[in-house]
Amino acid sequence: MRDFFTKDVGWKLLSLFLAVGIWLTVHKILTETPIPVTGDNTTNSDIATPIIYSNRPIQVVSAAGDVHLYRVAPDEVTVTLTGPAGLMGNLQASQIRVVVDLTETNTVPDGWRRVEISAPAGVTLIGVTPSRVLVIPPPKQ
Repeated sequence: MRDFFTKDVGWKLLSLFLAVGIWLTVHKILTETPIPVTGDNTTNSDIATPIIYSNRPIQVVSAAGDVHLYRVAPDEVTVTLTGPAGLMGNLQASQIRVVVDLTETNTVPDGWRRVEISAPAGVTLIGVTPSRVLVIPPPKQ
């Protein structure tokens, strides 16, 4: 039993020292509080960062019929989004969906439809240009 405590004492102390150091490092990282910016109550991760995505293609969606024959003019829009810096830094253009919904074709008789934007949670839409597009139906045969 005495060998259990006295054998390799140096290695046991080194292991104990390293274990305590790792625990203190992880504990500090997990409990670290963010630093306030310029005296107000916002933190670095709360700062809203606007990003503009140009030339986002428009997808046409319809409940019935084949939508690949429909065209929209213009066929691309510019989307401006904002959100926390950490979230906006990881946001990719492929996560932004631009849609024109044709499920209710009788709602707007002149062919103009509103552009709808779908973005991840936590991201806020500031604007889309243009906000409406002209839907050109397929030619009748």
